[in-house]
Amino acid sequence: MGVGQPAGWHRLAVLVALMLAAFTFNTAENLPIGLLELISDGLRVSLSAVGYLVTGYGLTVAVVSLPLAHATRAMPRRHVLTVLLAALVVSSLVSALATSYWMLLAARLLTALAQALFWAVMGPVAVGLFPPEVRGRVVGALSVAGSLALVLGVPAGTWLGQQSDWPVPLAVLAVLGLVSLVTIAVLLPTSRPEEGHAAYGSAPDVRRFRIVLATTTLSVTGAFAGYTYIVKFLGEVSGFSPGTVSALLAVSGVAGVAGVSVTGVFLDRYPQRALTIAVAVQAGGMLGLYATGASPVVAVAFLALLGGSLGPVFMATQNEMLRCAPSRTEMALAANSGAYNAGIAAGAALGGLILPLTGVRGTFLVGGLLTLGACAVLLGERLLPPSAKAAAAAQNHQGTPAQEDLIERG
Repeated sequence: MGVGQPAGWHRLAVLVALMLAAFTFNTAENLPIGLLELISDGLRVSLSAVGYLVTGYGLTVAVVSLPLAHATRAMPRRHVLTVLLAALVVSSLVSALATSYWMLLAARLLTALAQALFWAVMGPVAVGLFPPEVRGRVVGALSVAGSLALVLGVPAGTWLGQQSDWPVPLAVLAVLGLVSLVTIAVLLPTSRPEEGHAAYGSAPDVRRFRIVLATTTLSVTGAFAGYTYIVKFLGEVSGFSPGTVSALLAVSGVAGVAGVSVTGVFLDRYPQRALTIAVAVQAGGMLGLYATGASPVVAVAFLALLGGSLGPVFMATQNEMLRCAPSRTEMALAANSGAYNAGIAAGAALGGLILPLTGVRGTFLVGGLLTLGACAVLLGERLLPPSAKAAAAAQNHQGTPAQEDLIERG
């Protein structure tokens, strides 16, 4: 297809393909958690080694997101997405055929490389297909698809692996990736990456960019300082049985899908307020679990509150990056994705340090306090004088390539 906006049904088909790709990537990232023992037995490695498949994946995304976005900034998005989805298909097939731990690890690192760049370019591509006034709803649709990976993708993949063998669900991921690949390769127009209203921030502001990036880092580190150990918390503090804990995690996942669905409705009208509320809800959920987690009924309520906030925080920060990006939006989104994955790794490590010192309740206290710090960053911005430069840029911004260096100087 040539340059220009695709037909209406083409736009919807591409959006659905991107949603399916987001679902597939997130499922691929987390599926080893559900297949932990099956992979351990099949490849004759320890459970800890299988756990490193998830840790290594997240760290790879954190490290390479921004460099890959910078390296591919001049490539047409259709070509980039086609290559990334081809990498997803190939790596999923290699994972399914892996006969050794190192072969599986190499395949997952390839998937991680593809996902690192996918999250940077997916948003601007999807948003650019539709009018600016529905930007929040488009971001919300992508976020719902990503959230469904934990609610539907990982449980379904775990069940399928238990009924057959662990390589089978990985092969299914290759099929899903192939569907997305063909759809995007056929229907997405080939255009220059700097074209379209989503290529550059609609209200570029270096200060706001830094604040949102700090919010992502603090809130995600705080969330995973505690949430990494939620199973232990629900068992030891709240007194739930292992079977009940599994059901409660499903409740948390459903709350997450509901959270991103509701937040998506408000992103277009109240983008900054939506982010502040999402972070505040996360802080309330974590500190509520710390303070009242010994009461099973109250613990369930605060668990749902926490689960319902994690997705909206990421979605709202991504949406803000599309607004305040000082240069190209994929660079800002890559920085935010890198901060998010770095926060996951840092939070899990911080919680591991706290756990033997204070017990599992202490991880939620520290995590809640870090999230309150993210709230303070957002609220403190209101005390600062308005950025005249940002206001002028919002009115006169033309999206020139020279602005691409601003994000690095900022």
